[in-house]
Amino acid sequence: MQRRDFITLLGATAVSWPLVARAQQPGMPVVGFLGTRASGDDPQRLAAFRGGLKEAGYVEGQNVAMEYRFADNHYDRLPTLAAELVRRRVAVIVANGRAAQTAKQTTATIPIAFVAGFDPVEVGLVASMNQPGGNVTGVSILDVELGPKRLQLLHELVPTANVVAVLVNPTDPARAEKTSKELQAAAKTLGLQLHVLNASTDRDFDTVFARLVDCEQADS
Repeated sequence: MQRRDFITLLGATAVSWPLVARAQQPGMPVVGFLGTRASGDDPQRLAAFRGGLKEAGYVEGQNVAMEYRFADNHYDRLPTLAAELVRRRVAVIVANGRAAQTAKQTTATIPIAFVAGFDPVEVGLVASMNQPGGNVTGVSILDVELGPKRLQLLHELVPTANVVAVLVNPTDPARAEKTSKELQAAAKTLGLQLHVLNASTDRDFDTVFARLVDCEQADS
């Protein structure tokens, strides 16, 4: 199994997959997945990932086995979960966001393929974009850095709106703080009022939207 195959797959989907037990055949390569979210989050992405695996010639349970570890949005669990995958002697670790940073701290020999929404160079995950170095490589969608541009585009699409809400994940405080700071600065430049609301999982959306209604009433 080549790391390049997995990077191709990761570029098409965020990595957060349900925990599925599969029988392993002798000699079958084992891929470890280390995720920050819960096993049931974003189930639609599991189908996309398996589709990508099939296109690359890998079928889970037939010629590749998966070992899933999920932190359930509790980042303090990541070191223990990463250590389990290292002891399992997986061929490669697929990780998202903060999980990739933990994986790098846990092993310098097992290849790590990541998808991250932040700048991997800035946080020390890789040496550079074109030459990541070490045992880590992956895809960054630069979600934090693109936030102000998204806000600008939204303002151009709906110029009459002067109050905007943004959702951030408080379980990733460093990223949430940077996202909020950059968006607040952009909102000030555009003359917008920005409400920053917290949502860790899909289950928080009802509460968040209720708070948004309260914000709208307070601003009116």
